[in-house]
Formats: sequence, C-alpha cells, structure tokens
Amino acid sequence: MSKPIISVSNLSKRYRISLREKSPETLVEQISSFFRYPIHNLKKLTQLNQFAQEDDSVFWALRDISFEVQVGEVLGIIGKNGAGKSTLLKILSQITDPTSGKIEIQGRVASLLEVGTGFHPELSGKENIYMNGTILGMTRREIDSKLEEIIDFSGVEKFIDTPVKFYSSGMKVRLGFSVAAHLDPEILIIDEVLAVGDYEFQKKCLGKMKEVAGQGRTVLFVSHQMDAVTRLCSRVLVLKNGLVSFEGNPSLAIKKYLGTHENETSARILLQGEGKEVSIRKVEVKSKQQVLKIFADVRQELEVEVTFEVNKDGLTVSPGINVHNEEGDHLFTSHHVDYMVNPSPLQKGTYTSSVKIPSHFFTEGVIYFSVALMSYSPFIVYQHEEKILSLTIVDQVDGTSARGIYGGYFPGLVRPKFNWNEIRKSVS
Repeated sequence: MSKPIISVSNLSKRYRISLREKSPETLVEQISSFFRYPIHNLKKLTQLNQFAQEDDSVFWALRDISFEVQVGEVLGIIGKNGAGKSTLLKILSQITDPTSGKIEIQGRVASLLEVGTGFHPELSGKENIYMNGTILGMTRREIDSKLEEIIDFSGVEKFIDTPVKFYSSGMKVRLGFSVAAHLDPEILIIDEVLAVGDYEFQKKCLGKMKEVAGQGRTVLFVSHQMDAVTRLCSRVLVLKNGLVSFEGNPSLAIKKYLGTHENETSARILLQGEGKEVSIRKVEVKSKQQVLKIFADVRQELEVEVTFEVNKDGLTVSPGINVHNEEGDHLFTSHHVDYMVNPSPLQKGTYTSSVKIPSHFFTEGVIYFSVALMSYSPFIVYQHEEKILSLTIVDQVDGTSARGIYGGYFPGLVRPKFNWNEIRKSVS
C-alpha cells in the first residue's frame, strides 16, 4: 500500500479550563481582593500551561487518537457535540497545536472550519481569494485561472468587491467553500459549517466534494447529516469523549453512533384530530411488529401503519403514503388501491391500515414518509401530512445485501438485491 497522505499517531489535546471562583461578598473582602489580584492573576497565568497535576480544571478534548488516510479517500468524522471533532480538524489544519502525538501530512491543506475562517474582514471577497491562494502556495496566474469558476460557484459575484466584514454568514460559507474546493489542495477539510448554507448550496457542495474525491484528492468531512456521510464517505471515524469508539464502513459507523445516541426517538408520530370528518391519529414504521428507532437496516421488511379516526358515518377513506429521500427525490407513492377502486363506506370509529415495503428496497440515507387520507369517489383530500416521519437506512458489509463486501460509496436511489445466475464458462 502507498504511503498515507495523513498519518496520526497517539494524538492528544488537553486544555485547562477556568473553575468558578468565590466572589468577595463584604466590603473588606472586596478591598483585600483588589490588592491581591495582581499576584493572584500572575499565579493563574503561570499555571495555565502546567498540567503536572490532573484535577477538575484539566479537560482532554482528544486522547491517544491514531489513524491513517489514504490518497483520494473521503473520511467522515461523526460524534456528538463535544466529542472532539472540531479540535481534531483544527490540529490537522495547523490552527491548534497538539499536546502530544505525531501528525504527518503530505500535501497542501485547504480547510473550512468556521464561518469566515481565513478571511480578512477588511479585504474584499476577491482579495481574500488571492490571499488564500497565496497561502496555499499558488501563483497569481494559477489563481487567475480559477477566479471566475470560484466566484460563479459561490454565487456572491454581485458582492465580490465588497469587504467580507459586510457579508452574511451564509455568504461567507459560500465563498469559503468555493475557495477551499477550487484552489487545488491535495487535502480538503470541511466542518459542519455547511449547515449554514441553504439546501441547494449544500447539494452543490456535496456534489463538488464528490468531484474533488473523484480527482484523487482527499476529503475529511465532519457532519451531523448522516445521509450526506453515507453518500460521500468511504470510511468513517466515530469520536466519543475524545476517543475513537469505532472506525470503518459508513453504515456500521452510523449504526454504532445512532445506537448510543441520547436523543434516540421512535419512528412514530401522534396527531390530534381537530374536529375533522377524518383525521390521522397515529403513524408508525415497524419491522416484525416492533416500532423502529431512528434507523433501519436495508435487509429489514418495513411496515407503515396508519391509524385514523372517522367522525361521520358513510365516508369512504383511502390511506396512502409518499416517500422521498433527503435530496427531495420522490421515490414512490402507494395508496390502498382496493379502496380506490371499490370504495366501502365506513362508520364512525377508529381504523388502522398498513402497507409492507419489502426488504432490500431502499438505499442508504434518510427517507421521509408523507401520509394522506383521501376519497376518490368523490375526490377529497381529508388530510395530508408532509414528511411527518423519517428513518435513516443503513447497510452492512457482510455480503448479505446488494453492496456485498464493498465498503465504499454505493450509488443508486434504490438498492434491490437481485439473484444472479451461476457463472459458467461460455461454449464457443
């Protein structure tokens, strides 16, 4: 195997955080503390970088992290807030020094970690493009050749000669990403700041990162958007309390992360009827009669169960669902066809209907369920709830799904597992 473009060995980072001190309460204590402050502050300043004694003021953001990244690899880094993701990227971007450990990086690094990182507020957008390119070691001629493409991608051409200090956070992110992605770095480091941009720009950014990776450049990507991590990354690190708790296939990594997520919720929605003739009361997504948590395996058969209430005798009701993915693609629509073709009037009461979706149907990523209650004779939409439920679909690398044992990005809007005939020698 070729030499890795990034090599991290036993990396640690610790900080000394301030502890709350008792405030002087009486006038005598206030006068006394006034004269003691210079000496007290000098002592605190001296102790800031002394870690010989471990106490409550010492916080380890990272501890003994080791991993390698190969040329052209897209590495995802996920974890809860405070897990150490941003600290790791700052160290790799040489913004922060590690406390201990070793880092070897081969090539130029362009990073977008915080809104406006690397921008001089007094300089215009165009001047900042040249400044960033110069920092990356590019010549003016090289930057000139990329300038039009950078400005066009960012969408801020109208304000490109305006000082960056007047930009909104979204404009800074647009320009920052465009600069980082187009100035030919060997390594592109992107933090969660893409969440600041609108949906269309996020989509553009993900497309650009795929393009960058396809050109053999390396991408490190931190995000809380699991579908983006699944679509983009070939390998994922899960950080927990400053440690690597898992490293490997994106689907398995997301499953490990979501399986221990404190805010885990069920794929269930309860709605209150508002005096309507027909109203949805409950929607659940199940597998083998168990209400699913926030993720499902591609190999699971899913059952969408809709409970609704009819408040008037003699109504005909047909439940249905629409399913979309995170990118807004409408995957399919399904209605209770029997009740559409041969409607049967219902009496007042609570009813339940369900539909099963076969296993090996969805691809990885987030899917959204919209639910409707309708009549087709006459045509009436009693209630339509847009994207009221979501599930994150994950896949394995054990050979039991369509991806087989391939651990990289696996394209497609659906993921059917077809049966192939036996490989046999052709007879000429």
